[in-house]
Amino acid sequence: MDVLSFRDSGVGMPSTVRESRKKSTHLSVGEKTMPAVTVSNILTLPRVPEPDPATIVRPVRSVTTAPRGFEGEGFPVRRAFAGVDLADLDPFIHLDQMGEVEYAPGEPKGTPWHPHRGFETVTYMIDGEFAHRDSQGGGGLITNGDTQWMTAGAGILHIETPPEDLVMSGGLFHGFQLWVNLPSLQKFIPPAYQDLRGRDVVLLSSSDGGTLIRLIAGDLAKHTGPGSTHTPITMIHATLAPDARLRLPWRRDFNALAYVLNGKGTAGNEQRPIQNGQLALFGPGDTLTMAANATQESRSPSMDVLILGGQPIGETVAWMGPFVMNTHAELAQAYEDYQNGKLGSIPAESLRSEKSG
Repeated sequence: MDVLSFRDSGVGMPSTVRESRKKSTHLSVGEKTMPAVTVSNILTLPRVPEPDPATIVRPVRSVTTAPRGFEGEGFPVRRAFAGVDLADLDPFIHLDQMGEVEYAPGEPKGTPWHPHRGFETVTYMIDGEFAHRDSQGGGGLITNGDTQWMTAGAGILHIETPPEDLVMSGGLFHGFQLWVNLPSLQKFIPPAYQDLRGRDVVLLSSSDGGTLIRLIAGDLAKHTGPGSTHTPITMIHATLAPDARLRLPWRRDFNALAYVLNGKGTAGNEQRPIQNGQLALFGPGDTLTMAANATQESRSPSMDVLILGGQPIGETVAWMGPFVMNTHAELAQAYEDYQNGKLGSIPAESLRSEKSG
């Protein structure tokens, strides 16, 4: 894949999520968990069978550490894909871990209205609440374990903000947003919006019962997640208990990435050390494996990992700010269309609300 990357982190880059004041009741003081979607007894869940020992285990090609930065109106992020070639990420473009931060009252921040074209945004709430609105009339409030899947396609405007009552109260802020590329033939499809509730996520167990697997999109061991994708991908949030080992069957034609949200462990049969804020890029094979250290921090008793795989598109990528296209000319056209109002308009009620505020 050829890459024409016009990255500009200051122009309409990924959105925010906002954690709510809701807490899981089974935790001891000083501990935390993620996310709200869990089960009281993992052994009641369907098991993902252990892959055939004859399959090829994917080697770890690299482990990179996500740098910290700020997005939107000033909320903290970690750029999970920083330092990894776009050709190795294909079909993924960008991943921000948003938070984790504890805001004082009045501090929570979001994003202003901004455009997108040529890809899909996937925003997953680990805990908390945030509101989405777009120029197509889509949107709503997502909370604890919910996912918003927005297909920008030919073009859309949207805004993401913490609800007003939570701005007033403050609280914890944590989640992530993933950008999934669209092939050239689908970059101008009509915009669409999916509101996936946490209860819709497919919950599975590893073969030994040591890992809770949340299948958000794609297929795994004959199970299918609720997210409907234009580009074939698999997206999983896995929680590994201390000393647990996770072995997953993985499509040979997909790439494989694992980003650690919290905790410490290893990746691959090589047992490459990996911890929160780090991304493992895997090489080719049929099986993906990770393990959690026997000893974890008291405030992060388990190891949480976002596992991603997708079928590479293999096309040239031209990316600048909020647009992901195939050529420089298409980028220029996207900006011109945005300036001319062809990517949508801000709903009248939002304009009235902003003026009154």
